[in-house]
Amino acid sequence: MFTDLYNTDILSLSAALRNEVLENPQGNARKVSKLCGSWVEIDINVDGRVVSECALRVQACALGQASAAILKERIINATIDEIRAARDGLHTMLKQGSEPPKGRFEKLALLAGVSEYPARHTSTMLAFDAAVEAMEMALGD
Repeated sequence: MFTDLYNTDILSLSAALRNEVLENPQGNARKVSKLCGSWVEIDINVDGRVVSECALRVQACALGQASAAILKERIINATIDEIRAARDGLHTMLKQGSEPPKGRFEKLALLAGVSEYPARHTSTMLAFDAAVEAMEMALGD
């Protein structure tokens, strides 16, 4: 049932998210869902090859906000490989019903139910898609 999708964990994560900006970020990206109009902007600074600072601005449904909140909770000290693995794992979880990502971003398991609602996939992916792009910019990859 659709109401099960918006459980207490999802709503708590989305409510905790705050919009922030980094001055002069080393990497930034904006991703938009053409289907629903949700968007995420991210600013990233790195120290070596790991994220040292992150700021997000999010206008999305509770699912997109929850995904962004999970990213924000765990991105500091993450490598590009960890962020890519989380993005790819989230994608296969949503599109193919595979197991949720493990490790740093394992909390994405809370969003497993989104797999049954294809119209919500893009919004749920926005933060991780943007984070990979911003990290690539920051690292010059």
